[in-house]
Amino acid sequence: MSEKKKLALFDLDGTLFDTSEVNYYAYKDALQKFGCNLDKEYFVTKCNGRHYTEFLPVIMGDDKNIDDVHKLKKYTYKDNLKKARVNEPLFDIAKGLSDSYHLAIVTTASRQNTMDILSYFGYQDFFEYMVTQENITRVKPDPQGFELAMEYFGIAPKDTIIFEDADVGVEAAKASGASVFVVDNFC
Repeated sequence: MSEKKKLALFDLDGTLFDTSEVNYYAYKDALQKFGCNLDKEYFVTKCNGRHYTEFLPVIMGDDKNIDDVHKLKKYTYKDNLKKARVNEPLFDIAKGLSDSYHLAIVTTASRQNTMDILSYFGYQDFFEYMVTQENITRVKPDPQGFELAMEYFGIAPKDTIIFEDADVGVEAAKASGASVFVVDNFC
């Protein structure tokens, strides 16, 4: 590790990138293959930013194909990346922090989708570390992902800042003991 003694953690969806359209169309396409329809407003208000194991059972009922839908969504995700928007001001802040802060992503998104969007926008080598859904056993609002990142760098919560947008993410960030910056909206 370098001499940096501080850590900046960033959520992906809704924080670094507006991916609501990307996720909606990827899930819509995947669900259609299983005979389910997905209302856009419902997805944006009830699903976006949440782990798929929380909202797909509500949409699909007792259907046992939830993991299959999620796998298909991961593959159709990259086909919809042109609908994503970059939070340029936040990336500018991250660039400004990079001399004295380690930079990492903590997301409930899959590693595949995280790398897809970072690569699409040329940020694949920007962050030093990533915690994705494959690394955690407890999703936000549990702080496990943030705690794993702090542990990886050996940096205490008092020296960590977290950028989050969703209520469950903000709750997890606060529970970690770090300082929290809420990303409410971006152009």
